[in-house]
Amino acid sequence: MSEPDSKPSRAFLPYPVSTLSPPIVPNDLTSFKSRGISEVERDLQQKLQEIREIYLQTIDHFNWNKLVYEADIQFEPIVGQIYHLYEMRGRRLLSMISPLEWSQKHLATVRLNVDRQWKIVETGSQVDSRELFGSPEI
Repeated sequence: MSEPDSKPSRAFLPYPVSTLSPPIVPNDLTSFKSRGISEVERDLQQKLQEIREIYLQTIDHFNWNKLVYEADIQFEPIVGQIYHLYEMRGRRLLSMISPLEWSQKHLATVRLNVDRQWKIVETGSQVDSRELFGSPEI
């Protein structure tokens, strides 16, 4: 029987204790690191691209809402209804008249949502949002 103070056999230690033991060779981790770095960079680039797209959509949504709310409105719009934004004589006007019935410069067809935000249903055929709003700085 072994005594309680006796040490375990040196053969079961997790590290070599003799010069005759096999050498400890550290693993080459360069491929692991380079693979990890490239995967992380690719994932983060993808996330940044998604954030950029969401940012640009949000800026565009904000600009269109601002444009519609700053337009001349001669009636109280009803939630869920479709209206048309025109530009005439240097001013913008929100109207119920469709572009097929009126020959003014049609900027957009919009719908008022429950949250009081305007959703663009369709932009006018010759409308360039970069020209209307300028390009956002990123």
